[in-house]
Amino acid sequence: MLSAGDLIGFVHTTDYDKARAFFEGKLGLEFVSLDKFALVVNSGCRMIRITRVPKFTPLQGTVLGWRVEDIQSVATWLTNRGVILEKYTFAQDQTLGIWTAPEGSKVAWFKDPDGNILSISQHAS
Repeated sequence: MLSAGDLIGFVHTTDYDKARAFFEGKLGLEFVSLDKFALVVNSGCRMIRITRVPKFTPLQGTVLGWRVEDIQSVATWLTNRGVILEKYTFAQDQTLGIWTAPEGSKVAWFKDPDGNILSISQHAS
């Protein structure tokens, strides 16, 4: 049943203006709406509802991620738009912060203005 439905992502923010500037302005996601319940953006055909909370502690792991075809070009594009990619010590590529898993998949991480960890990944065939 659920596999036939569309997945919706949820993220917390403390500031709608900063969140909108990041998700729409830096990540290039499509603005849908903003009301007292949520800031809504689309990533392709998937909805992300960004809900304002007075205070929260970001999770220590990835909360949203995008599978991409060419991680190096997307990581460079993000960097050129002012997104700071995390440079975790285990990542082999310290220029773009890309980690390569033993089977060949690649992942890079970055944070939104509230400290939520987001990622891009290119999966091995």
